[in-house]
Amino acid sequence: MTEQTGKSTAMETLISTLDIEPIEVDIFRGRSPQVGWQRVFGGQVIAQALMAAQRTVDGDRFIHSLHAYFMRPGDPSVPIIYQVERIRDGASFNTRRAVAIQHGKAIFALSASFQVEEPGFDHQIPMPPVPMPETLLGEQQIKEQYLAHAPAAVRKYWERERPIEIRPVSLKHYFTREKLEPRQDVWVRATGPVPDSRLYQAAVLAYLSDMTLLDASLHAHGTSIFDQNLQVASLDHAMWFHRPDKLDDWLLYTQDSPSASGARGLTRGSLFTRSGVLIASVAQEGLIRKKANE
Repeated sequence: MTEQTGKSTAMETLISTLDIEPIEVDIFRGRSPQVGWQRVFGGQVIAQALMAAQRTVDGDRFIHSLHAYFMRPGDPSVPIIYQVERIRDGASFNTRRAVAIQHGKAIFALSASFQVEEPGFDHQIPMPPVPMPETLLGEQQIKEQYLAHAPAAVRKYWERERPIEIRPVSLKHYFTREKLEPRQDVWVRATGPVPDSRLYQAAVLAYLSDMTLLDASLHAHGTSIFDQNLQVASLDHAMWFHRPDKLDDWLLYTQDSPSASGARGLTRGSLFTRSGVLIASVAQEGLIRKKANE
């Protein structure tokens, strides 16, 4: 909690949100922070479902991949029930399926695979050359220099306290209708300490992996997620965890969108440490539908 207000910080609230409550064997209850959102942030549901799955696996097994589908918007005013199914327990790998339920209906489903750590071949793609986060505008500078004349939706997004700080390498797509290359680089970091636990570190990484990702699929069309004429929502989400990281420094989230069609946009992402270590890869397809004229 902050000394000045006695209130929990956004990061403390996130960690508390990820500490889901066991209520039966392989059944957990998660809650959402009451911050005025109309629906639960997708990254929160991914992270809570992953945490539920992780808590049914032995401590020497760690997440290496997850695949998930969003089926209905989450209601932040009521708890989310997570039911975990133990699909397989093998000598090296474990498989789990977690379903999130609200109002008697499934809103989200996640499949996750865990592995005992073992040595093997090791290579990775290089991190792209980008400016370091210290050379970019911080969130306070963005608020002071840009938000006064920004659209209301953009102002609301940047003014809300978040557990993850975002520093885009370029802000151009927020303030132009110009059609841009469908890619972006964004520095991200936790705004407070992440527990020294592989479970929490993986869950926080999953949480932040849903941030900014659909933006890249809209760059080529001269618009953004703040366009009131668009219906934008995550449809599915896949993530591969390559190497552990304590999340105690900036990460570069480099993203590109190879295709948009059929009212859907696909975006791929790579998460690098400041020193260039690739820690995770992400892929997501999202709904990017133009609303019908009323």
